Amino acid sequence: MTQVPEKTQLHVLLAAPRGFCAGVDRAIQIVEKALLKFGAPVYVRHEIVHNKFVVDSLKAKGAVFVEELDEVPDGAPVVFSAHGVPKAVPAEASRRTMIGIDATCPLVTKVHKEAMRHFEEGRQIILIGHAGHPEVVGTMGQLPEGAVVLIETVEDVAALAVQDPDNLAYCTQTTLSVDDTAKVVAALHARFPSIAGPKKQDICYATTNRQAAVKELAPKVEAVLVLGAPNSSNSKRLAEVAKLNGCEKSVLVQRASEIDWDWLGQPKTLGITAGASAPEVLVEEVLDALRARFAVTVEELRIAQENVAFNIPAILRDEEVA
Repeated sequence: MTQVPEKTQLHVLLAAPRGFCAGVDRAIQIVEKALLKFGAPVYVRHEIVHNKFVVDSLKAKGAVFVEELDEVPDGAPVVFSAHGVPKAVPAEASRRTMIGIDATCPLVTKVHKEAMRHFEEGRQIILIGHAGHPEVVGTMGQLPEGAVVLIETVEDVAALAVQDPDNLAYCTQTTLSVDDTAKVVAALHARFPSIAGPKKQDICYATTNRQAAVKELAPKVEAVLVLGAPNSSNSKRLAEVAKLNGCEKSVLVQRASEIDWDWLGQPKTLGITAGASAPEVLVEEVLDALRARFAVTVEELRIAQENVAFNIPAILRDEEVA
């Protein structure tokens, strides 16, 4: 009788918090409730969140994802993604009698309001963020062209040309590296001592907590798998944070099917986390794939509890709204 070789022992550390944040959970609920209320199709401008599994699941229920409103029929329901949109987008939807439903994360809306307040008080806005990211496009689109200057790095601060160095304010994208952003903010304060900033940092609680959990986990493992999409800013930051905090062998994957088993090798310890737009079902999928190859034990490494929840728009609530 052929003897089956024993599986190698593998201890998995699961970072916690991980996966869905309150803003992502709310955005998905908004699309699902819009489908229930209006029936299919419900149009969604841009990916509701940056995760293919989530987007494909909503497509199967009748959501139609588009990049611009010219792909949406007049009068149709259209959801604006969790990343936020320029002011011109809901204005155009209204002009074309669409039923606009705003799924912008409330913590992104907070940044929009900060930027508008500073602008109304006469300040030029410096936005720290990644060029082309939909959240950055949305934030810059709250104000007239030229009112917001985008920077990404400490080097950008040194090269920054401003209208009045004594009349500035800064905001940040909500999904940046906490440590990298702190360096950029310090450089801004060093060059422009009177620059105004948010009362509480713009990087959201979920991004902060997930990065802190990975910092705790990375030195304890031989490799880290981050579940998330390649266009997800917060997920990409998690892989970077792991590499900078003790685990150079760190990679971003969307599904278990993307794991390069030759790259992974035969580690004794493995860390797993998931970006804020990656559902827990994908973590379970990876654990199942690992169990097929290893004798797996699982331990959760939790550094914070999250109990944040956001209301959905009144138009989609079950109760009557006065």
